[in-house]
Order: sequence, then structure tokens, then C-alpha cells
Amino acid sequence: MRLRAVLFDMDGTLLDTAPDFIAICQGMRADRGLPAMDEQLIRDVISGGARAMVEVTFGLSPESPEFEPLRLEFLERYQSNCAVHSKLYDGMAELLADIESSDLVWGVVTNKPVRFAEPIMQQLGLAERSALLICPDHVKNSKPDPEPLILACKMLDLDPASVLFVGDDLRDIESGRDAGTRTAAVTYGYIHPQDNPNNWGADVVVDHPLDLRKVLDSALCSC
Repeated sequence: MRLRAVLFDMDGTLLDTAPDFIAICQGMRADRGLPAMDEQLIRDVISGGARAMVEVTFGLSPESPEFEPLRLEFLERYQSNCAVHSKLYDGMAELLADIESSDLVWGVVTNKPVRFAEPIMQQLGLAERSALLICPDHVKNSKPDPEPLILACKMLDLDPASVLFVGDDLRDIESGRDAGTRTAAVTYGYIHPQDNPNNWGADVVVDHPLDLRKVLDSALCSC
């Protein structure tokens, strides 16, 4: 079936949002008189969300009484500074232009709450170009459940088999596969050191956004 749409996970796939997360973590440490930490340690756990980042930033377990206030402070800071340093990955602007020039639609399906995801899309000038933005707020079950992808395909009025979902986490691939979409795993995102995208069962694995050009060309030629 010919490809009709490309859907992207947000953090670590469409956008490099790590610089904003890192700035917040380092700022919270600095405010407490703690030295800056290795940025890679933060990048390695971004896929785990605010909880994981606070845990590694302060070396606290979620059961610690200090943990929840720090997590809430992290989220408050991120609300005000969620698109200061975030940007499209290298090559992604060209890929999106290719998608649009091929008369395909593209959108975002993310586990990031809409209160963060929507401002980021707007501030980066992507909201007007994206066909949709699906967040946990719009569904009962987030990825790895297929519900977000099923909703996206329904909103686009497309057969899931004509949709490619691109992500940097096993949850993305499981969600897309169970929804019936084609799947692409990227290795340039926020991959935990012990994880391997080649083992996720995706239809294709790519190392750079522009590597998806060949995938699109092949899918556009299929019937």
C-alpha cells in the first residue's frame, strides 16, 4: 500500500529537546550549590521522563521525601522554558520539506503532555504544518498502547498500513506495530546505553533523519 502519512515521536525523534532538559537539571543543581554534572547522564534517561531525570540529577529514589517537590519544581521550570534550546534534529527540516513536497501529511504522536508539547510546536513554527498532535491528554492509554496511533490514523482517515511511525523508543515501535502502521526506529535519539534499536522489531532502522528519504522513496513507489 502506498504511503500517505508520516508520524513522528517528538523527543529524540523529531526534536532534540535535551538541551532544555539539561539546562533545567543543571540550574536546579546550581541553585542548591551542587556542581554541574555530566550532560550525557541526563540524556541517557530522558526517555524515562521527569521522574528519571530528577532521580539521576539528585541521586534520589522516588520514595525519598525530597523527590516529589523536586519533580514538581522540574515540571514548573520546564513549563516556562520548554522551547528555549530545543530544535529540529539535523536534516529533519529537509525531511519535512520532502514529505510535504511529496503530498504526504505528517504529524506528531508523543507521550509528552499537551501543556508542554503544544507550546513547543508553536514556538518552533511547526504547529501550522503538522496535521495533528496526539498527546496522552487525548487518549486513555499512552504508548506503548496502540491507542494513540489508532486515533491518529482515524483522525487522518487513513488505513494504518499507509502510515509510517518513526520513534526512538521500544514503546514507539510496539505502539505502531500493534496499531498496524509501518515502523521506523532511529538510533540518533535518546537511547539508553543498554538498549539496542535493532532489537525492537521495527520495519527499518535509520541512523539519521535523511536516511528516511530512501524509506519514503521506496514506500511511495509501492502499491
